[in-house]
Amino acid sequence: MFPLPYIEFLSHFHGDRDFFECHEVLEEHWKKSGMEKNSVWIGLIQIAVSFYHYRRGNKKGAVKMMEKAIEILNKKRAEVHSLGISYEHLLSILIRSCRDMQLGAPYQPISLPIQDSELLAVCKERVRSLGFEWGGKDDLNEYIIHKHIARKRPLTKNRLEKAFK
Repeated sequence: MFPLPYIEFLSHFHGDRDFFECHEVLEEHWKKSGMEKNSVWIGLIQIAVSFYHYRRGNKKGAVKMMEKAIEILNKKRAEVHSLGISYEHLLSILIRSCRDMQLGAPYQPISLPIQDSELLAVCKERVRSLGFEWGGKDDLNEYIIHKHIARKRPLTKNRLEKAFK
């Protein structure tokens, strides 16, 4: 089947929209998979990082990461398909998202085009078990939005206020 970290990545991406956690779980898998610089895992990680920046209002970081993701995944047709994702649809979504980011459109989450029905069922069940709705509305949870700050040291009211400026 598919690696568990990949299922966790997809579950966070479509469930709680915790893009930071998407990065964390897939980076760990990438490290154990040989750390190829331009692997499909890096492309997927960069999508999550791009949306993390986008949601926080960091347009420059969002665009940069999305462009890198597109550059890598553009060369990974067979690997993307082997991960149960529609390659053509994915690239179309990413290019449109990158354009929206460049134009300063408000953040909107996307859904990755999972075409493998078994993978989709497993991920949806995982999301339910975590207490979330698959593809549900992004609740813009402050902790998730600024998670990189909280992970470095405890998030105080003062640091949270600075994060919003």
